[in-house]
Amino acid sequence: MGCGVPAEVWEYRLGTYSALEWILERYKEKKPKDPTIAEKFNTYKFAEYKESVIELLGRVCKVSVETVP
Repeated sequence: MGCGVPAEVWEYRLGTYSALEWILERYKEKKPKDPTIAEKFNTYKFAEYKESVIELLGRVCKVSVETVP
C-alpha cells in the first residue's frame, strides 16, 4: 500500500482489515447525505482527534512490526 510503511504493518489483521485500514476507516470524516442530519448532528472533526489518531497509528505500526513474522 505504500507511504513508506513496512509491509508487515499492512499484514497485521483485525478480522478482514489490516489494523491500519481499520483505524483509518473508523476515524475518517463522513458527510451524511441528509442535509438536516449533516447540519445538526455531524459534529465530528478529524482535526480535533488528529494527534491521538497519529499516535495510535504509530503504536499499531510498532506492534505490527514486532508481531508479524
